Amino acid sequence: MIASNLSVISCRRANSALCLSAVEEHLEASSSYRNLSPTGHLLVAVTLGFIGAFGFLNNLLVLVLFCRYKILRSPINFLLVNICLSDLLVCVLGTPFSFAASTQGRWLIGDTGCVWYGFANSLLGIVSLISLAVLSYERYCTMMGSTEADATNYRKVAGGVVMSWVYSLIWTVPPLFGWSRYGPEGPGTTCSVDWTTKTANNISYIICLFIFCLIVPFLVIVFCYGKLLHAIKQTEDHFPVVHNSVSCFLVRPAFRFCCVALHALVSPSCFIVPLFGSSRSCS
Repeated sequence: MIASNLSVISCRRANSALCLSAVEEHLEASSSYRNLSPTGHLLVAVTLGFIGAFGFLNNLLVLVLFCRYKILRSPINFLLVNICLSDLLVCVLGTPFSFAASTQGRWLIGDTGCVWYGFANSLLGIVSLISLAVLSYERYCTMMGSTEADATNYRKVAGGVVMSWVYSLIWTVPPLFGWSRYGPEGPGTTCSVDWTTKTANNISYIICLFIFCLIVPFLVIVFCYGKLLHAIKQTEDHFPVVHNSVSCFLVRPAFRFCCVALHALVSPSCFIVPLFGSSRSCS
């Protein structure tokens, strides 16, 4: 039987030797799931160090530019800033711990630290996914609407930002209370949702997570950008330059979504750096 994350914390508080022994045995079994050689751990550490430093600096630069230049503070850019902020928090709250663990070849901050690491990375990864889905819907409404977009109306975008965090919390809090769990993954130097245990409790959560945190936002993005590309294609014969530029403007976020989705479900990362949404950078 899998001890839930709540039980892990309760064991700590109750100081039950038998309970803690069972939890530690489970953690040891999980961490030995896939062993890496010292060279393998070194390569992972170097990669994580680069990703963490590069992601931190780039996301921080985006936030600094957004705060410094008022012209960038449009409603739609607030969604991009939300994505940037979640990625930056992964770089600060997640990557340093997995980097340190890879340098030593083992998890360093205990079972409770593993739980909160898995929770934080899952939360922030899903926030990025949902924000990209909201962004695609906002672009769809803006470009397909019959009226000109209001560049001063932040209410709808603020609602989308709040919704992305609340939605993510809805799907990342349950493992803390027994529906699946957070624990070591891979070589035991990172932690995430328990992907491997084949119980009804765990499988049901993984299926729901896959449907509502990957398939649903992916379908929203495909629908919105598909409709937009179809509409733009109607203008291709008359405005080929506009068609190519706007197509680039729409396809790039969808590509970023696929990258973020893969890393959020397998190993949440922070190297996806949002741009300001300008199609000029595609030229």
